[in-house]
Amino acid sequence: MNRSDWSKPQTRMDTPHPGWLVQIYNGDRRLLCMLEPSHAWTFLLGCGLGLLLAVGWSNLISDASSTAYGPPTTTPEAWLE
Repeated sequence: MNRSDWSKPQTRMDTPHPGWLVQIYNGDRRLLCMLEPSHAWTFLLGCGLGLLLAVGWSNLISDASSTAYGPPTTTPEAWLE
């Protein structure tokens, strides 16, 4: 490295910030899975879309059930014997 590289102040943007990372190990210290920030955002996006779909579907079901056909309340005019 040159002397000019050392004299230049280093900003926060120059250093990569990996964020957080969760690593889950089992009893014999073998890596089972890793959770990264993108996994959390994807999970939250899926929860939001699932909630939106559930609310929309329940509104469609409630609208359809209000026009459901039931047994007739009037008696027929002619009874067959």
